Amino acid sequence: MDQQRTELADAVQLDDHGIEPIRPEDRTSTPAKQFWIWAGANIAPINWILGALGIILGLSVVETLLVLIIGNLIGCAFFGLFCVIGHRTGVNMMVLSRAAFGRRGAYFPAVAQLLMTMGWLGVNTWVVLDLVLGIFKHMGYDHPGMGTKYAVGIGIMAVQVVIAIVGFYLIQSFEKYTVPVAAVIVIIMSILAWTKVNVVWSHSTAHGADKLTAVTQLMTAIGVGWGITWLTWSADYTRFIKPSVSDKKVFWTTASAIFIPTVWLGFLGATIASAGVTKDPADFVTAAFGAFSIPVLFLVMHGPVATNILNLYSATLAALSLDLKIARWKVSVAVSIVGTGVLIWFIQSASWATRFDQWLASVVLWISAWAGVMFIDYLVFRRGKIDVAALYAPPSTSIYGDVNWAAVIAMLSGLIVGWAWGFGLVSALQGPIAKATHNVDLSWLVGFGVAAILYYVLTPLLAKSTAAEPARTV
Repeated sequence: MDQQRTELADAVQLDDHGIEPIRPEDRTSTPAKQFWIWAGANIAPINWILGALGIILGLSVVETLLVLIIGNLIGCAFFGLFCVIGHRTGVNMMVLSRAAFGRRGAYFPAVAQLLMTMGWLGVNTWVVLDLVLGIFKHMGYDHPGMGTKYAVGIGIMAVQVVIAIVGFYLIQSFEKYTVPVAAVIVIIMSILAWTKVNVVWSHSTAHGADKLTAVTQLMTAIGVGWGITWLTWSADYTRFIKPSVSDKKVFWTTASAIFIPTVWLGFLGATIASAGVTKDPADFVTAAFGAFSIPVLFLVMHGPVATNILNLYSATLAALSLDLKIARWKVSVAVSIVGTGVLIWFIQSASWATRFDQWLASVVLWISAWAGVMFIDYLVFRRGKIDVAALYAPPSTSIYGDVNWAAVIAMLSGLIVGWAWGFGLVSALQGPIAKATHNVDLSWLVGFGVAAILYYVLTPLLAKSTAAEPARTV
């Protein structure tokens, strides 16, 4: 009983941390708890929908699975590395950006992260709402009115906001107790799907240049691009891991936490789609799982909610990284209001797929370029060493300077080139190079590569010279 009270107290304790380094005594998270955080955010309907994208693009189930495995091995390796940076320093990701971009130069990626996470907050809540309405349909409530939609949507948003305001410890506990249940449901629904659906393993309708195009587009959507999209969140949570945990354990735990559910659900989506089921999330589940659809629909709501509490928490940290002197909970409330506005926009929108793709494409574009800069800065120039205190020093005195134009120019260049070689459903995000190369999408690769190379070349010319210091949190 005493142990249960202690666990409950740990779960609901208010996280009063902002963006300052986490004190060693407050770093109580373990690799297992981190696994549940990241796995929970990726046991989500969008992963099986994106897995079905491979079939829609003309690839076979086997080809889709190969893209999922190879792509996520690469993307999740990057994610694991960035998680290690957070563990070593005890600092959130947007503050860590100051080492490369400068004290106020890091406002650039922080604003991008803030806008992106607020947008995802609305998008993912809309996905949960769609699933709830699917449940209502199976209960005989076929035509819920607009009032019902708003009531359910705002109610879901309120739950997410409360969890995120309380902070990291409640987020961690929420995932710890709910993800295992969701994982069991995933296993059951996989068994049902694979025994009910006639999987077509090797049929491919794309050949030659069309197949190359399909592979690159799938690699961006749920291959390498999927792991990369999580990079800006990574350190926000691994900064709480016990300092005594090894880097190796942090890397493998966090990387596998994204790899396993993403590949599993993507494969599940591909096998279902091979039988001709390619509809929206609620209908997708219904067609595959029959009478088991109601519990499946109910439990897969966990995925978007699990992702959204991370979105809201990280959005708050991104805002505070702009040197705002406001309590974290107040920023959380402001962010949730904006997220609710985005949700309302989605409820009113007739085309959720187009809106979602706008966000998905933009995420890969800017994060790839940002990651290229951070990768070179941390591994090449600083060789894994960061002076944590200097990250918080005034711009005029910080060894990292005010604005590092080498990083800004490199990231902008990577963003432009990534856009030029990207191909999304939205015409504005279909770049000229992609169009000229049969719609091949290499946005994540060229964005990362160009930014990394330019940062390496420009840093000796434009960046303030700094001496590498051991990473420390005090």
